[in-house]
Amino acid sequence: MLDDCGRGDDCGRGDIVASEVQMKIALGADHAGYPLKAALHAWLTEHGYEVLNLGTDSTERVDYPDFGAAVGRAVAVGDADLGVAVCGSGQGICMAANKVPGVRAAILRDDYDAQLSRQHNDANVACFGGRVTTEDIAIRALERFLTTAFEGGRHQGRVELLAKLDADQDS
Repeated sequence: MLDDCGRGDDCGRGDIVASEVQMKIALGADHAGYPLKAALHAWLTEHGYEVLNLGTDSTERVDYPDFGAAVGRAVAVGDADLGVAVCGSGQGICMAANKVPGVRAAILRDDYDAQLSRQHNDANVACFGGRVTTEDIAIRALERFLTTAFEGGRHQGRVELLAKLDADQDS
């Protein structure tokens, strides 16, 4: 029988199921990302995730680097299991999150991006563009991101190379 990805398998979601694992999600956005952030916050709460709301909570102008870095730091220090960051395009807030050592943030345009960013890159922060991504697509991508496990194996060495880049910056 085919499932929601049309392949007849688990769509790469691995063994993680939200109802079985209480995950804490760091969530932040700038003013342009706030409307989508609010929708994602509601979805996360409705589906039993604990949300660490790092702002912003309005459409009043703010600077995306502050919120991308806050989400990244929360994930890097273990205050949250995974992070979600939203700005207008997704680009700037993703760049900010990726400046935090230990963060592997990915811009998600759809659920396939979400799947591969987790399976192959062990991404720990999902980034969305509030002005370019519909709420429905973002929710589907977020669900896939949260329920897909890292494959390890041939991808493990590449993730270790990414971690080495972080360590090289500290030198």
